[in-house]
Amino acid sequence: MSYKFKFQKVMSIKENEKNQVLADYQTSVKEFEEVAEALYESLKKKETLEENQRKQLQGGLSIQSIRHQQSFITGLEKTIMYYQQLVFKARQKMQKYQTLLTEKNIEVKKYEVMNEKDFAVYEGLIKMQENQLMDEISIQQYMSKGR
Repeated sequence: MSYKFKFQKVMSIKENEKNQVLADYQTSVKEFEEVAEALYESLKKKETLEENQRKQLQGGLSIQSIRHQQSFITGLEKTIMYYQQLVFKARQKMQKYQTLLTEKNIEVKKYEVMNEKDFAVYEGLIKMQENQLMDEISIQQYMSKGR
């Protein structure tokens, strides 16, 4: 008589669901990191440009050059706003998957606990059957020696 958990199929399905959500979560984390990195690079580029512009203004700069740099900075600010929106959406997606992953982990853990308890009951029954068998063997040996 071998042990078979009665909810093994359900537990396997839940584990597969958890693994799928984990993969989705890891993908969303990677996407978030990529977008956040792009935002960081844009902010750094803007900061560098503004610093260069300040230095050039101290040494004297043509109006045409100032306009050109200012339009470039304005374009960069639009890019930064775009990346900020992407970062916000990516963070929300990542948090959604994190919540879902937590729920799936809890579900799987419940089935694991049920499996452990059920296996403990099974082991107890096996032990009890073994003890009964040993008692019967002992009684038979006692009876056969007593004659």
